[in-house]
Amino acid sequence: MKMGTNYLAILGVTTVTTVMSCTTAKKEYMSYELYPVRTGNLIEMEYTPEATKFILWSPTADEVRLMLYEAGEGGHAYETVKMQPGEEGTWSAVVNKDLIGKFYTFNVKIDDKWKGDTPGINARAVGVNGRRAAIIDWQSTNPDGWESDIRPPLKSAADMIIYEMHYRDFSVDSTSGVKHKGKYLALTEHGTMNSDKLLTGIDHLIELGVTHVHLLPSFDYASVDETKLNENSYNWGYDPQNYNVPDGSYATDPYQPATRVKEFKQMVQALHKAGIRVIMDVVYNHTFNTDESNFERTVPGYFYRQKEDKSLANGSGCGNETASERPMMRKFMVESVLYWIKEYHVDGFRFDLMGIHDIETMNEIRKAVNMIDPTICIYGEGWAAEAPQYPADSLAMKGNIAQIPEVAVFSDELRDGLCGPVGDKHKGAFLAGIPGEEMSVKFGIAGAIEHPQVHCDSVNYTKKPWAKQPVQMISYVSCHDGLCLVDRLKASMPSITPEQLIRLDKLAQTVVFTSQGIPFIYAGEEIMRDKQGIDNSYKSPDAVNAIDWRRKTTNGDVFIYYKRLIDLRKSHPAFRMGDAALVRKHLEFLPVEGSNLIAFRLKDHANGDPWEEIIVAFNSRPTPAKLAVPLGKYTVVCKDGVIDTRGLGIQNGPEVIIPGQSALILYK
Repeated sequence: MKMGTNYLAILGVTTVTTVMSCTTAKKEYMSYELYPVRTGNLIEMEYTPEATKFILWSPTADEVRLMLYEAGEGGHAYETVKMQPGEEGTWSAVVNKDLIGKFYTFNVKIDDKWKGDTPGINARAVGVNGRRAAIIDWQSTNPDGWESDIRPPLKSAADMIIYEMHYRDFSVDSTSGVKHKGKYLALTEHGTMNSDKLLTGIDHLIELGVTHVHLLPSFDYASVDETKLNENSYNWGYDPQNYNVPDGSYATDPYQPATRVKEFKQMVQALHKAGIRVIMDVVYNHTFNTDESNFERTVPGYFYRQKEDKSLANGSGCGNETASERPMMRKFMVESVLYWIKEYHVDGFRFDLMGIHDIETMNEIRKAVNMIDPTICIYGEGWAAEAPQYPADSLAMKGNIAQIPEVAVFSDELRDGLCGPVGDKHKGAFLAGIPGEEMSVKFGIAGAIEHPQVHCDSVNYTKKPWAKQPVQMISYVSCHDGLCLVDRLKASMPSITPEQLIRLDKLAQTVVFTSQGIPFIYAGEEIMRDKQGIDNSYKSPDAVNAIDWRRKTTNGDVFIYYKRLIDLRKSHPAFRMGDAALVRKHLEFLPVEGSNLIAFRLKDHANGDPWEEIIVAFNSRPTPAKLAVPLGKYTVVCKDGVIDTRGLGIQNGPEVIIPGQSALILYK
């Protein structure tokens, strides 16, 4: 979201859903829970060359009409068709002619008022800016070999390494060497380099070693005008318009409905061939606008929660919040997720402000996805921007995540324990050498599970472990929302030197990648991107958001460190046990003297690791620290900002030295 908020502000609030009576000349329903539910799927258009059938769920409508257009924008409808009422609140019409290449909208009349044109709630192809749905030849949207496209193997969620990126950020800069800058196709181009012949684009991702790319919203969103792309329009995309269509601004031609569909598939196919899975950022919690939204123009009031005074609830902080608990909204969300999996071969979903959705809906989504492939990941933000209009104990908040198996949430405990409170960018924490957040960091290292050495009364945002399994926790220090890591360190440590910045950057990510949660990094962190100190860059220009690929040259040492850190995690199952019982058995925090020093060992060939015992220590002090360790001969693999699994020397117990502002990893 473009407005980050800590979930604690709303977790304790208990509310009840308020329903609003809806009376029309056609139907009268005393509450939204009594609206009929459409059985089968929610497809609104079924095409054949001989005839096309249209069906719309609008149970409170007096009349519904279908408009047919020659183009995706401009002009008037060349034909208007009156739709007929049917069962379960639906309206239907059949046009007995070949409509391939045509466009259409619906218009619903309620209480003698036409609500306005809409492509429906379930359009799957649209014209420019998404105001009209399109009828296309779907076979033409499949790239060569699409039928044999398969998702890369994934043994366990603990093996995931997530890389969050925005299409424009990743490829639009002139230094990227990418031809299709800011487009889906940017992620299909191999052989791209910066001016020093260092890899960029998809080859950079392969070189780095990530397993999953998390794409910021890719559905059709409203805040960028697709007719004016030459004006350098930018947005993160958290402004939903059509949930089941790729956005046209990332396509080479937003006017041709099939182009965005095919190019999105080409991107997924290319990433799969590179061994990388694709995660979509989905924003079912609110829509860009309300009165003009597809939901409101189809069934007024139903898809949104209301307060007691009948005004719109606003858990999203964006003007409305959707009502996931209502049967047709729940059905819509489940079908939408399944559609992206089946049609586009998407491998995972990140739910924006997941705390707005109810627990039952998230469990229904997880259950439906598991029937296709249980390795498809689901995670989200376990909070909301404001208190949702629904009982807090029934929402998919971080504190309730134990009730949603196989769904993960971000750990702001670890993030802010390392960097400082997200609401005060000038206040640091462990990385800044400020004592008091060590237990919050330990909480994250253990994966937010119950652990005998993690005392939650000293953890920053929670007083009890909330994860049943460590893979329910996303480990991270920064993302698109808030300051990126480099800017955060600079803001909280104004006098930081370039050398200290590099040391602390490496230290932060070493904590992330040796924690038992699922590691997550923000695109460009591996080459120390910054965003000029802007923490809410959702509509800032490319000059702020674009990754400068010259940084891969100037910060090559940092990139190598990240790459080797990822390889270390992949090579050693002790860092990704994926099971709470194993973590409690094998992860032991070591006693330390003083503050700003954390150490733990992974003992007894943890999770079948070839290394008998691994010692990991984090020292955020500017000076070296001493650490007592069990007797033995240890091989050093990480020290002073350098990682080499072949060995960096030998240290013997019972005491080792950890250089200042760095991590030490050794094994025997």
